[in-house]
Amino acid sequence: MNLHVTKEANIEHSSLFEPLRIGAMTLPNRIFMAPLTRSRSVAPEHTQTPLHAIYYAQRASAGLIISEATQISAQGQGYAWTPGIFTDAQVESWKPVTDAIHKAGGHVFSQLWHVGAVSHNVFQPDGKAPVSSSVWTPQGQAFVGDYHPNGPLVPHPEARALTKHEIKEIIEDYQHAAKNALRAGFDGIEFHAANGYLIDQFLRDSVNKRTDEYGGSIENRLRLLNEVVDALLQVVPASKIGVRLTPMGGAGGSYDSNPEAVYTAAVKALTGRGLAYLHVVRPNTHGGGGDDAAFAHRIMAQMKAAFDGPFIANGEFSAEEAAEWVAGGKADAISFGRSFLANPDLPARIAANGPYNEPRRETFYGGTAVGYTDYPTLDVNN
Repeated sequence: MNLHVTKEANIEHSSLFEPLRIGAMTLPNRIFMAPLTRSRSVAPEHTQTPLHAIYYAQRASAGLIISEATQISAQGQGYAWTPGIFTDAQVESWKPVTDAIHKAGGHVFSQLWHVGAVSHNVFQPDGKAPVSSSVWTPQGQAFVGDYHPNGPLVPHPEARALTKHEIKEIIEDYQHAAKNALRAGFDGIEFHAANGYLIDQFLRDSVNKRTDEYGGSIENRLRLLNEVVDALLQVVPASKIGVRLTPMGGAGGSYDSNPEAVYTAAVKALTGRGLAYLHVVRPNTHGGGGDDAAFAHRIMAQMKAAFDGPFIANGEFSAEEAAEWVAGGKADAISFGRSFLANPDLPARIAANGPYNEPRRETFYGGTAVGYTDYPTLDVNN
């Protein structure tokens, strides 16, 4: 996302710089860094490197950093060179990253991720088919990098339906990953229940065709979401757990025939649990959620009204619109993705009304420090 805000515009952004209480933390601003997959972890261990510590520490002025999506198991991987949080080696590799963020004055949550069907056999244990709520073949292509001889992009294979025993194992994987995240020094976790990945594949009726207690009614399709949250609450304080939802869009082309009913019900199920926050991606053209502004406004308002804690909005926000949303009570904070990717000191740039670096798309996924840690900060530009 590009933030085209000039100094001449004299836009008021003060609402973004009011402190915000999240759990036991008082955050200095309401400009959050959204989770950004950058595919720079070390294969086959899926570990982080000193470069990751530099990258995240550069962005520690965010009110809260939400880490790149991090797989909870080998089965949960769907993209080349993404990190894990399920082995001791992975935990140890994250510790210098969280230490660097904290030394720079920042706060960070680990986003726990299982992609479900949005994967490929090359990532799966023993080369098995990816898993989902039901038999389903996602649209689009899997980013397999050099894991596959026909890479970096190959079609998604058909996923198989999870058994109820396997569902229980995945819930245990979420618990294990959450405990590991705290061991690695994260301030909390974000349960990734969004963007068309595994949890959405249970929520959305375009994918979920199950006839057991995990399919059919909205209540049944919410069951896995609720069971994972219940499991996380057993091992992590509620004040350290955020949840991310996406009422429309995401990877694979899944959808629900009545997203307002499903996602408002999901929020109502999450409320009353003392969670740190709810993080919602509004429908937008970039994320595949369409361009119906009235619908996007309505569903975001419904989801915020249904939740009893801090509400974080994401999705193609300019600095001006972000400030308007926070000042108007539509959200308590805004998370920025590509603009934080290209502007490590984004809060300072918003305070100064720019200028802003342009993100270099060719360096988004995979590679080295180029397009990762070499974006200049404002003091260098001036």
